[in-house]
Amino acid sequence: MSARRALVVGASGITGGNTAEYLLDQGWEVLGVSRRPPGRAQGMTHVPVDVLDAEATADALGGLGVTHVFFCTWSRQPTEAQNITVNSAMLRNVLEAVGPAGTVQHAALVTGLKHYLGPFEAYAQEPAKPPFRESQPRLPVANFYYDQEDVLWDAASRHGFSWSVHRPHTVIGYAVGNAMNMAVTLGVYGTLCRETGEPFVFPGSHEQYTSTTDITDARLLARHLAWAATSPSAANEAFNITNGDTFRWEEMWTVVAAGLGVEPAPYPGHPTPLEGRMDHAASLWRDIAAREGLVEPDVDRLVSWWHTDSDLGRQVETWADMTKSREAGFTDAQDSSRSFLDVFDRLRAEDVLPTVPDTARSTT
Repeated sequence: MSARRALVVGASGITGGNTAEYLLDQGWEVLGVSRRPPGRAQGMTHVPVDVLDAEATADALGGLGVTHVFFCTWSRQPTEAQNITVNSAMLRNVLEAVGPAGTVQHAALVTGLKHYLGPFEAYAQEPAKPPFRESQPRLPVANFYYDQEDVLWDAASRHGFSWSVHRPHTVIGYAVGNAMNMAVTLGVYGTLCRETGEPFVFPGSHEQYTSTTDITDARLLARHLAWAATSPSAANEAFNITNGDTFRWEEMWTVVAAGLGVEPAPYPGHPTPLEGRMDHAASLWRDIAAREGLVEPDVDRLVSWWHTDSDLGRQVETWADMTKSREAGFTDAQDSSRSFLDVFDRLRAEDVLPTVPDTARSTT
């Protein structure tokens, strides 16, 4: 196992951080790429480089003898055209830095269900019909996921390694300072509601509240990535990866509320987005952090109001079929309720969220 030298790009994020932790637990050597120290995954070697800089990336990654690449990052841009330019360049720079040496056996790319829903500019305007299946064609709209796939396929063909593409739904897992982290965002939201007495109301659409959906546990995604990177049956394939169960938010909201020690409010029948409604969060969170001894007093380093609003505000049903992974040999699954509750427990253990008072626990 020590011969497997993984390069995890985006090691400080929710996907990359959990992937690095899992690979280390399995005995891999892990090199973690990020611009800032990850602050987690003990035993990982940090490689600080901005992968948008082709020359710096070649200097930092060339000659490392990498055997497996896990590309788990992206950079949000104002337009989809810019998303395509920037995110394709980042992936290309990494693969061209490590590919020519001939040591790479496999490269895995993490994208998501916007493959089926469309990019932010055309989000859910003409989506594929659920359940989403890997056999469905690309949507007739520009999408940086598609361009990244093309970059991956081209590099794999030229440099002689296998590839896999992984399409999770909303990723739920432990991470701090991540721009797409629903679990931490809801954790902060619930804490603020408990502090102020504001109603803990589901902020999204009626369709999301009452229709079928799913999520992806970051720990399950990490196992899926490792499986695909080492299984011949998964080589040169794209896979959906979700927990394997489905739910409706009208039930899950009660689970989330209980995990945060707050009463779930009745759904008002329309969206009440967090962005704007949580404008008071910054000063209040600083006070809570100082009183409770929390490690991060800057609420903007924790929450992604916009992304959680986007996920929960969809007006279409959204869930993915997992048959292809099952038939190829990946049979792991995850209880989605525990995905949220386990993250809340870890956030409290790491002093990111305050402990739930016993009085609050007894009311939920």
